[in-house]
Amino acid sequence: MANALDQAAPLAEWDLPPEFATLRRLMEARMIKAGRREYVQVLRLLETFDIVDLHAAVKKALQLGAVGFDAVKHLVLCQVERRPPKLDLDVYPYLPRADVATTAVLYPQVWKFA
Repeated sequence: MANALDQAAPLAEWDLPPEFATLRRLMEARMIKAGRREYVQVLRLLETFDIVDLHAAVKKALQLGAVGFDAVKHLVLCQVERRPPKLDLDVYPYLPRADVATTAVLYPQVWKFA
């Protein structure tokens, strides 16, 4: 499938920003075939959304580490509607959980009044 995606004639002429290749690589690494399918779904968002808005959403998803179709779709909708994203990280069980305990060690002066 990756080979078919690489050789798809309609995609050959697209000059996508490099973040799209990064997104594809991460999606395929994490989810293999499902990652390829989700990446195609991300590309299909171009049927509805402008490349500028989708590119901004892809960059934001990469920054947040929320690599998946649902996250990108949510972020592009937020970009278009000019509202803040509200991502539910429970639907991304493969993402590492934040450990805020180390913050108390790094900044004890902040926590001594808590």
